Amino acid sequence: QAQLVESGGGLVQAGGSLRLSCAASGRTSSRNGMGWFRQAPGKEREFVAFISRSASSIYYADSVKGRFTISSDNAKNMVYLQMNSLKPEDTAVYYCAARLRFGAPSIPDTYSYWGQGTQVTVSS
Repeated sequence: QAQLVESGGGLVQAGGSLRLSCAASGRTSSRNGMGWFRQAPGKEREFVAFISRSASSIYYADSVKGRFTISSDNAKNMVYLQMNSLKPEDTAVYYCAARLRFGAPSIPDTYSYWGQGTQVTVSS
């Protein structure tokens, strides 16, 4: 069984920061990378960031580049998303996902396991 649990979401003013965490367990131990996605009301789920297991490959969506930082601690089976300079348009439910087979990091179908999500709300 696989489990991903996100935490760290909340309400923050524009310009503020939040740090999301994702705890992985079970079959996610065979992952080769982890991704963060987000979904705003009425919109499709969109890619935010990806980190390979070795952290040798890291990718960001253009909309968050320079503001968000993805990191991981394999010993603790944790992945993090540091979000700075938050904007109202960053408001969404944020999901972490585990990739077990190789594929495009920005495509949701590439990922085998998903967390339940954590709400991030940025007020103007």
